[in-house]
Amino acid sequence: MKGTTEMNARQNIILVHGAWADGSSWSAVIERLQADGYHVAAPQFPMTALADDVARLRQVLDRQDGPTIVAGHSYGGQIMTALGTDVPNVAGLVYIAAFGLDQGESLGALLSQGPVTPALAHLVTDQLGFGWLPEDDFVNHFAADVDPVMAKVMHAVQQALAGSAFGDVMGVPAWKSLPSWYLVAADDQAIPPAAERQFASRMGATTIEIRSSHVAMVSHPDEVAQLIKTAAEATAKSHTS
Repeated sequence: MKGTTEMNARQNIILVHGAWADGSSWSAVIERLQADGYHVAAPQFPMTALADDVARLRQVLDRQDGPTIVAGHSYGGQIMTALGTDVPNVAGLVYIAAFGLDQGESLGALLSQGPVTPALAHLVTDQLGFGWLPEDDFVNHFAADVDPVMAKVMHAVQQALAGSAFGDVMGVPAWKSLPSWYLVAADDQAIPPAAERQFASRMGATTIEIRSSHVAMVSHPDEVAQLIKTAAEATAKSHTS
């Protein structure tokens, strides 16, 4: 690992998509990061169980050749948080309107603390126990500030989430030992913005807030890419100093 950052000044970045999305949700952010010379991976996650998703993230982390920034959206934050204390080449975490649970918490318990958000009000669970978002809720609430034509395409490629993910209890969260950044989406209709602020505050994250729907990486790619670059630059300095 020694000297890797000097040889490879632009760090590796892994982008973790959330539920009811896929890797293509990061497309505009990927373009911006690649234009600045970053090495980017945005794999597809199976969404079949939290353990499966963490295993996929570790698989992609193992392919990186040095310090890596991991950025997660929504449930993608749950995946990277669940890396726990075994994060040998992760330099920092960037949460984009994402879950940042603490030890002993679960998504289901957290979401049950308040009324169901508009984006999740009509979640459809299929015979295999996977949840899907209806098109109307996806277009009007989940991706409320995205062009409806694009939002319908995003709905078409949605990855359903296994219901078991809501019951998985978090172990020691990765953010306890890693520097973190957080983008709060102030107009989020999937995760309450107040919950996002709470996540950011207790993890001591460097935080920005923008007027965005839940899918900020689609509707505000400039701000999202900039926050990821800020994290990469900050951690690169700490690795070289």
